[in-house]
Amino acid sequence: MPITDLLERNSKLYGNEVALVEINPEQQEPLRITWKEYALIQPTSSKPYRREITWSVFDEKANRVANMLLSRGIKPGQKIAILLMNCLEWLPIYFGILKTGALAVPLNFRYSSEEIEYCTSLAEVDVLFFGPEFIGRVENTSLALGDRCLLFFVGSNCPSFAESYNEAVSNCSSVAPKILIEDTDEAAIYFSSGTTGFPKAILHNHMALMQSAKMEAIHHGTTHDDVFLCIPPLYHTGAKMHWFGSLFTGSRAVLLKGTSPKTILDVVSLEGCTIVWLLVPWCQDILTALDRGELKLEGRNLSQWRLMHIGAQPVPPSLIKHWLEYFPKHQYDTNYGLSESTGPGCVHLGVKNIHKVGAIGVPGYGWKLKIVDNEGNPVKQGETGELCVKGPGVMLCYFNNPEATRETIKDNWLYTGDMAMQDEDGFVWLVDRKKDVVIMGGENLYPVQIENFIITHPKVHDVAVIGLPEPRLGEIAAAIIQVKQGMTCTEEEINHFCLGLPRYKRPRKIIFADVPRNPTGKIEKPKLREMYAKGSSFFEKE
Repeated sequence: MPITDLLERNSKLYGNEVALVEINPEQQEPLRITWKEYALIQPTSSKPYRREITWSVFDEKANRVANMLLSRGIKPGQKIAILLMNCLEWLPIYFGILKTGALAVPLNFRYSSEEIEYCTSLAEVDVLFFGPEFIGRVENTSLALGDRCLLFFVGSNCPSFAESYNEAVSNCSSVAPKILIEDTDEAAIYFSSGTTGFPKAILHNHMALMQSAKMEAIHHGTTHDDVFLCIPPLYHTGAKMHWFGSLFTGSRAVLLKGTSPKTILDVVSLEGCTIVWLLVPWCQDILTALDRGELKLEGRNLSQWRLMHIGAQPVPPSLIKHWLEYFPKHQYDTNYGLSESTGPGCVHLGVKNIHKVGAIGVPGYGWKLKIVDNEGNPVKQGETGELCVKGPGVMLCYFNNPEATRETIKDNWLYTGDMAMQDEDGFVWLVDRKKDVVIMGGENLYPVQIENFIITHPKVHDVAVIGLPEPRLGEIAAAIIQVKQGMTCTEEEINHFCLGLPRYKRPRKIIFADVPRNPTGKIEKPKLREMYAKGSSFFEKE
């Protein structure tokens, strides 16, 4: 069945129960009353600290969006973009789009005006919903967008070049439109991270979305009584498809704006969160704050918190070991996936396999995998090759890009571009991105292996290893190191520490600087290469 059926089912079964909570701690002073007392007060701010909607209101809002779009002539198969920060309006708009038979097209909130114009053009977008944070960027493209695209502003004080979303939906019916939607109908276009240039448009159908919802609930044992804390941006398949577990079970979810350690633990405590998806930097920040005594576990209600899981990037085993020192009763899981595989879960560790921390795991529910060489032949167990996955969540294609589709999907297998190996127990270990491999004097170096070693240094907060050009060896490994707050570290200390690595894996250059990561926690290595590949002092010394 299409993913929209789950929302309608939840509205009937759990109509008066809270579906979504939005919390924005930066909008008001810290609470001086209890959380429950606050919920009874009518907020005066235009962006209140805490808002919530029930499942019935969620469904009614989605229906109003759908009926408004249909009244404007939107037909099944058309594309409608969403450019919003996480908020209560985000998901009702998304589901309202799907209820019309149109395709939802979430956009990265970091996109520049140029990228907004490029992506909406590539996806052939007919309508754009955007929030107040994007007025300037959308206005810069409004002339180009206005010729082919309706613009709806989600917020107060609507700019002159757009229509007010609130006014547009206010008088629309809250009854579901009678649009027949099939499992095989196209549902959404997501964009790749754009690590090799402008993003590619990834097309999925309703079957893929439903697969991810069921898989998420199965992988994490999600029940109707769970409360999921969602911090990453909803435009990304990772956040959306993890939340789909809440949709599948009709359970509550909290959308949190803010990533400070105190805010995360406060919300887990006050909202009774049981499942929390974190990125590696946020875990590190929480642990650092606990280590330094800046954050205390005492006085908070954390006993109900049963699962912490991580995705979007390799996870250093040392991080989880440290985490369990503070949270010894936590279940842990890591989830591997791509937007091309409908987000996380095509490979996952599984909560019962914590003894394999560091691995990305085994095939997820409904998935198969294989590891192949450059000719597409399976490699022997223990050897490194490219990870390929196959299952009901594989994208239909890169929209309007048949050449890239042919390169990525072969015989229904999705070639991920990630280098991996499978151990004797069948667990897959991610080695690195195929394009991130550093080839030094003909020897393959996998940055993740070096990063996982360096991150264990007590003074290192974050690390990224990239290849830099070198005349004789072709490339050398350079480590960009972000030192923990309040600490100092020298190149000599790092070099001495790296004596624990095989000689050929030791970084030849150490750079102390911040490690840039995108909103889903992935290291922005193209940006680092651009920053350091030219004019490096390393080459000036040669």
